[in-house]
Order: sequence, then structure tokens, then C-alpha cells
Amino acid sequence: MTQLKGKIALVTGGTRNVGKGIAIGLGEAGATVYVTGRTIKEKDVKEITNAGGKGIAVECNHENDDEVKAVFDLIKKEEGRLDIIGK
Repeated sequence: MTQLKGKIALVTGGTRNVGKGIAIGLGEAGATVYVTGRTIKEKDVKEITNAGGKGIAVECNHENDDEVKAVFDLIKKEEGRLDIIGK
């Protein structure tokens, strides 16, 4: 299943529970998925890549506006756009 191949997604809270399921599902559909968390590591997004997408871990405390802005700036710089936002 690759109907989202080439799409860029951002999932907050994507390392556990529903957020993790959403992130893996987006990966299964072929998306590049940026996943944020305060202590996230590359190992936390390995399942997304293994599912067929590309998982990218980005440390971010969503209580800090500057860190949130930095996530969006990073995605814009690396990808040029953002197609999907999930939580």
C-alpha cells in the first residue's frame, strides 16, 4: 500500500498509543513521517521505516513555542511542504 508515497506527515505523540498507530499507518501507506517528542530517538521511529515509509524523529517540547516553530521550519527546509498533520 503506497497511496501516500511522496507525502510528508507530522505526528505529535507518535511514539505510543494512538499516535504511534497513526504514524505506523502513515508509514505503511508510504509517507515520510516526522514524529515529535521530548525525548524521542531514531529507534522510536524504526517501525515506521520498517512498515514502508520513512520515520524521522525530532525532539520537541510542545509547550515551547520556539521548539514547535523549529519543527515546522525543519520540515519546510528539508521537504518544502507538509501534507498531513496528526496527533
